[in-house]
Amino acid sequence: MAYEKILVETEGRVGIITFNNQERLNALHATMMAEMRSQIEAWNSDPAIGAIIITGAGRAFCSGADMGGWQRGIEQRETGEPAQRRTQEESWVLFCRRSKPIICAINGPSIGAGLTITLPCDVRIASDQARLSMRFVRVGVIPELASTHILPHIVGFSKALELMLSGAIISGEEAARIGLVNRVVPHEKLMEEAIATAQEIAFNPTESLLAIKKLAWQNLDESDLATIQQREGQEFAAAMARPTFREAVSAFMGKRQPDFHKS
Repeated sequence: MAYEKILVETEGRVGIITFNNQERLNALHATMMAEMRSQIEAWNSDPAIGAIIITGAGRAFCSGADMGGWQRGIEQRETGEPAQRRTQEESWVLFCRRSKPIICAINGPSIGAGLTITLPCDVRIASDQARLSMRFVRVGVIPELASTHILPHIVGFSKALELMLSGAIISGEEAARIGLVNRVVPHEKLMEEAIATAQEIAFNPTESLLAIKKLAWQNLDESDLATIQQREGQEFAAAMARPTFREAVSAFMGKRQPDFHKS
């Protein structure tokens, strides 16, 4: 499929989406987001794809919200013109939760909404040229996409508050130090590292990957250990009933690598 605001390619069992709105430093655009969702949804249904990478073309990963759209909204309110209603769609957070593993390869500035879209994803790898910021307070708004809940779980409550209250821009190295990204790598090695990570994940049984994601999100705020173990037990039993479990045992006994994706 030909897209207007993203580029799409595959590398083995890995699908790669590249934001391609370079003249706006890949600022969030309704078309870009719709195209990304459409492609991820297609790969969610494609057994040949096991993991997905999101990155940006040019100098930026995603520079944040389209300020031109905000300006039009201000003008509409001032003139009394009815604002265009947003279509009701599944939230990005819930969409990521149920999707195959998503790795963000943050190649440059990842600002405001350009950072919060990465938080529900599964792995974040930053270039040493990346700059990250919860910039919302500096433009008179507040963080969104459930980031006031997710960010403290990633970096800790106090550090999350500092990032959100200050709107400071931090380096990829600092983001790695505080755990906002999994690691930082030299810029020229970013995609190599992201693809290697995605391939390692995509090697594993898809059903098990989705079950792990489901459990991790379900148990994020669960304090009852009995409930947690009950959920794990149910998923463990379901995994043992799948052909991929039999293949894993057979491969172990035969001293070979398992093939979880036999055609």
